[in-house]
Amino acid sequence: MDRGVCVITGGGRGIGAATARRVAAAGWQVCLSWHADQAAAEAVAREIGGRAVRADVGAEPDVVALFAAADEMGRLTATVANAGIVERRARLDEMGADRMRRLLEVNVLGVMLTAREAVRRMSTRHGGSGGAIVTVSSAASRLGSPGEYVDYAASKGAVDTFTLGLAREVAAERIRVNAVRPGIVDTEIHASGGQPGRAAQLAPTIPMQRAGRAEEVAAAIVWLLGDDSPYTTGAILDVSGGG
Repeated sequence: MDRGVCVITGGGRGIGAATARRVAAAGWQVCLSWHADQAAAEAVAREIGGRAVRADVGAEPDVVALFAAADEMGRLTATVANAGIVERRARLDEMGADRMRRLLEVNVLGVMLTAREAVRRMSTRHGGSGGAIVTVSSAASRLGSPGEYVDYAASKGAVDTFTLGLAREVAAERIRVNAVRPGIVDTEIHASGGQPGRAAQLAPTIPMQRAGRAEEVAAAIVWLLGDDSPYTTGAILDVSGGG
């Protein structure tokens, strides 16, 4: 089944890579973006017969170019705004403005630009035939991450609010917009924050007594993108083991 094209930002590793594999298996052609790890992204693209495009989602020209590359593959019907970053563990009074600015550029502006380009292609207002957008938030948005990443948590809170607003804005234009909100998932992002063992360390604090797997989050994303959720929009789906 040819479902059209799905853009996945940050599709080379972790949740993004797991989502790319599931989306491709479900029948979409995949155009994924990468920023730091070209080899990993290109390996995923080769595996699924997709395309990997370098893009800094915090930079508008890069996002525009990413979707232009997707246009060459066919009709856009799905988008996953997954790309995100976390900085080193710190208290707010230890953070500089450059860190905050960059994190918000990627985690908030990047999601908005990605969704904007998707709407321009999928909305019936622009001649499109509809589609689905999934944003990737975090349980940090409702927990706040005190003493670790309050800036990251705030950025994901913005993603939650943006998802709710956009879902209502484009609901009559045949676009569904939902979010997944992962809890502690065993991916490389913890190493990026200077805590490579964080998932294992926190596992006992999770009601299900384990960290999540990227594939489990990807399964939720594909459900939200697909035909089994036609009346679901403006939802925030927690994939957090009860935490």
